[in-house]
Amino acid sequence: MDPKEVPQWYQILKEKYPGYIEALNELGASARKEGPLDAKTGHLIQLAGAAACRSEGAVHSHTRQLLELGASPEEINHAVILLTSTIGFPAVSAALSWANDILEK
Repeated sequence: MDPKEVPQWYQILKEKYPGYIEALNELGASARKEGPLDAKTGHLIQLAGAAACRSEGAVHSHTRQLLELGASPEEINHAVILLTSTIGFPAVSAALSWANDILEK
């Protein structure tokens, strides 16, 4: 899959539940507007949250968005590696592999 391509499952959900996905997107946009963090920092935080809850799709999504915002692969990997003492090596290793799915494309 092209790193900029929206995953097929998300497209299916968007077609089946357009109002739900629209509300979800509006929630994300509202949350981003509520504080002083820039988009890149916000996505680094969301990447960490995705790694912590072991959400492969969200790690893919935030990695993709971070690349679009100009984050380097080193910054993305470092954000995940910093989680080692918090979420443990197995979870970090999994998240790094998911981020790598996008970084290697």
